Amino acid sequence: MNNKGYLKEMIRKKILLLGDFSVGKTSLVRRYVDGAFDDKYLTTIGVKIAKKYFEVAGVEYEMIIWDVEGSTPSKKIALGYYKGASGAICVADSSREETIKGLERHKEIFLLENPKGKIVTAYNKIDLLDEASKAKILLDENTFLTSAKDDDCVEEVFLQLMRQMVV
Repeated sequence: MNNKGYLKEMIRKKILLLGDFSVGKTSLVRRYVDGAFDDKYLTTIGVKIAKKYFEVAGVEYEMIIWDVEGSTPSKKIALGYYKGASGAICVADSSREETIKGLERHKEIFLLENPKGKIVTAYNKIDLLDEASKAKILLDENTFLTSAKDDDCVEEVFLQLMRQMVV
């Protein structure tokens, strides 16, 4: 509530976590929302939805995070999951080249359904790479080396996407 007793307006933003199977999408969400990590692999079937609330410059936001099941060229996900999304975090397993190659496909499909949508990229599982391998990954302001296990840059990737969506 604000100081006049009225409920504050809350801005809701739907975001998607997209990527191939077993890249760590669910682990990133659990680390960001719950501050937890579990190294047991659980396949997401369909979609899992989580929420995170925060305030920026006096405005309250609700981030509705859709953890979408993994996909590959032979296993497509339902386009209905993409509807109404403001942004996406496209995730690759930094230790598996085929998941990195799949990033462009995930971005293209997202932008076809959400032409004004914003995207950031997470090269996850960097705890599995040596320093030389990390140095080979091209980074920019919308690309992050993340580790849900070690909590490396997890919050930063979500916050960068939110900053883009609220501009």
